[in-house]
Amino acid sequence: MSRILVVDDDEMRHAVAERVRRMGHETSAAASGTEALKLLRAQGYDLVITDYRMDGMNGLEVVEAVKAEFPDTDVMVLTAVGTIGLAVEAMRRGAIDFVEKSNLAEVLPIKVGKAIEHRLARLARERLEEENRYLREEIGDRYGEIVGRSARIYEVLAMVEKVAATDSSVLIYGESGTGKELVARAIHSQSGRHGGPFVKVNCGALPRDLVESELFGHERGSFTGAVRQKKGKFELAQGGTIFLDEIGDVPLDVQVKLLRVLQEREFDRVGGEKTLSAEVRVVAATNQPLREMVKEGNFREDLYYRLEVIPMRLPPLRERKEDIPELVEHFVRKKCREMNLPFKRLTPEAMHALEGYWWPGNVRELENVIERTVVLADGEEVGAHDLPLDTEEPPAGPTEPSHPGASSLKRDLELQERERIVRAMEQARGVKTHAAELLGIKTSALYYKLDKYGLGKP
Repeated sequence: MSRILVVDDDEMRHAVAERVRRMGHETSAAASGTEALKLLRAQGYDLVITDYRMDGMNGLEVVEAVKAEFPDTDVMVLTAVGTIGLAVEAMRRGAIDFVEKSNLAEVLPIKVGKAIEHRLARLARERLEEENRYLREEIGDRYGEIVGRSARIYEVLAMVEKVAATDSSVLIYGESGTGKELVARAIHSQSGRHGGPFVKVNCGALPRDLVESELFGHERGSFTGAVRQKKGKFELAQGGTIFLDEIGDVPLDVQVKLLRVLQEREFDRVGGEKTLSAEVRVVAATNQPLREMVKEGNFREDLYYRLEVIPMRLPPLRERKEDIPELVEHFVRKKCREMNLPFKRLTPEAMHALEGYWWPGNVRELENVIERTVVLADGEEVGAHDLPLDTEEPPAGPTEPSHPGASSLKRDLELQERERIVRAMEQARGVKTHAAELLGIKTSALYYKLDKYGLGKP
């Protein structure tokens, strides 16, 4: 059964709606295009059947307005006298069909049936493509294999091998750009779930009001804009692994539902009545101090312990600089091959500069630097002067860059920022959530800056 809306400023709309209702569909009627849009926003419909000649918005304008705001809703146009030109214009604006009222009794049931059949086929194809997209990630190009032979990387790989053999939840800690997703993929590919999907969710990139829907899915009509049922990431990951990146950004109300998944292995779609099983392994990652967030009341303690069954910590690139030459060769070959460029060779001076840099963005920053270098450097040999390295100084600590150049302006601004953070923390008496509000930034951003300026520990 589909939901169909009939739009006509003539009383005939009720007869058309009744005719469609007898076909087994749920129908409503609107006396104008404006009323139709209000009903669409409130309830959502699969198909709109609109008359062409109406006061106010005519049928073509209704088609245009509906397709602009509800692209998944199909629209059909009715007219007393049909012309080829009008039919072409209706299709150009997004209508799926055009029906003359003189043949309404005979033609409308056939047209509506075909429209619904076409819609169901399209939605099935879209769902299949969405599910297959995650499966293709497993059989496509394995971008960014873990590269390195340092003792720190061997420790990580040994841990991956141990963890992969279990089905326990894993919590990966690491700075941005250290390769948390690569490690999560390695765990999945070596596990008994390698034949299932690997579904990545960047929790930090999801709008707060859509996090629950993205993770668990929703039923049609469960909220404004939910015009069709949608599977969530947990449902798409059935039989495989779900990777929850930036888990610290999940709102507290959704954390409760995540806890239920981990404890009871079940969940509900938003607006749904049927409980679904969660045959999924959870691997989460964060660059935030979750233990501190628990103390501040920004992360549930019970969820924290459910996620951190097996903790893994990834080293920043500055702590495994012996891997830089191998990483550089890997990225140079990859980027030159992708962009059909001749292979570039780095001079010893260039490699020394890369090994001496402090890499605040870790491996991701190194890849970015190599890509810019192979594109912009003249000739096949790359010197130190060809490297687009940032000249900002690292935070206070034992690791320093080998090159002396630093921006005095940036240093002055950072000193001012540090002083403001210190004053805010004093004013908030050490309560980080309050200090973040005083500074006008997110609590997660404050954690990062406290760590950056060496203020995170008493």
